Amino acid sequence: MASTFFTYLQVGFHHIFNLQAYDHMVFVLAMCAVYSGSEWRRILALVTSFTLGHSVTLALSTLELITFNTSLIEFLIPVTILATCLYNFTQLNIIKRKGSAVWCWNNVLAVTFGLIHGMGFSNYLKSLLGNGQNIVLELFAFNVGIELGQLLIVLLVLVLHFLLVRGFSVKKRDWVLGISSAAGAIALMLILDQDFSAIF
Repeated sequence: MASTFFTYLQVGFHHIFNLQAYDHMVFVLAMCAVYSGSEWRRILALVTSFTLGHSVTLALSTLELITFNTSLIEFLIPVTILATCLYNFTQLNIIKRKGSAVWCWNNVLAVTFGLIHGMGFSNYLKSLLGNGQNIVLELFAFNVGIELGQLLIVLLVLVLHFLLVRGFSVKKRDWVLGISSAAGAIALMLILDQDFSAIF
């Protein structure tokens, strides 16, 4: 049982912390772009909200309690990235006075987008499970692995932010604008690369 847990934990970790799954990595990057290390409580709440969202649909889909159009989800994932980037642009003038209303809205978005990403995660997990007898354990381990990979991405983003803003005097506004623009461009390319005939 322990070996099964560790195996699926590794699978979950490498599924998100993997250049082949860069769409999820780019989303986490965009999601955290407006925050710095000193705002770690807000970041933790944001990541937790995203985790809650993707945990729900990952479980429901893996246990086959919900079904969905896979092509539609693959289309919606880059849409969530682009939407996050566009939202970041609206925050450029209020970064220094981020209030509770903005903070709550950010977490609502994180949960909502997490629901979509969870269905994307489930496509990969279901392809691995086969006729496994420990599906709940495997599902839990996979989800923990995703969370660990996600936290590592956040940590790397914060370290890069610290080095550029503190070490090279890059303005926070420029950091947010640069990261969000790059992530948005990647999302737009992913959207345009979709097979729309399979979606609608």
